[in-house]
Amino acid sequence: MTLRIALYQPDIAGNTGTILRLAACLGLAVDIIEPAGFALSDRNLKRAGLDYIASAVLTRHVDWEAFEAFRRDSGRRLVLASTKASVGHTEFAYRPDDILLFGGESAGVPDHVHKAADHRVRILMAEGQRSINLAVSAGIVAAEAMRQTGGFEGLS
Repeated sequence: MTLRIALYQPDIAGNTGTILRLAACLGLAVDIIEPAGFALSDRNLKRAGLDYIASAVLTRHVDWEAFEAFRRDSGRRLVLASTKASVGHTEFAYRPDDILLFGGESAGVPDHVHKAADHRVRILMAEGQRSINLAVSAGIVAAEAMRQTGGFEGLS
């Protein structure tokens, strides 16, 4: 099983397109938990993802409940990236079948989603800073998870 990146109700097409491009290049799958703040066929999504979107493994879930049913059926852990987490992203022990969850740019995730996560990690950053761009955050956490789990093996 491969790592997955899940986006909870993403707001910005460009960030989602960038994450799809990242996932295609790293061999990861992406889950989008709708509703998104834009049409998934939006040309901005395609502009950021370029032609990489065609090779991205994307699963759309109509809502949180549908995603949770998918996750339960697959038996995967849910690791939420959150500014409220106490564990640093480099301190956590990832597994190769984890789903890395990221909240929407404007609102993050609601409390019930935060509570549903099996684990929560916080990206380490300079004192006084609030947050990092969603696409960059996904890249940071995914790279650490891949490093720990041997996910870069076989990539050229």
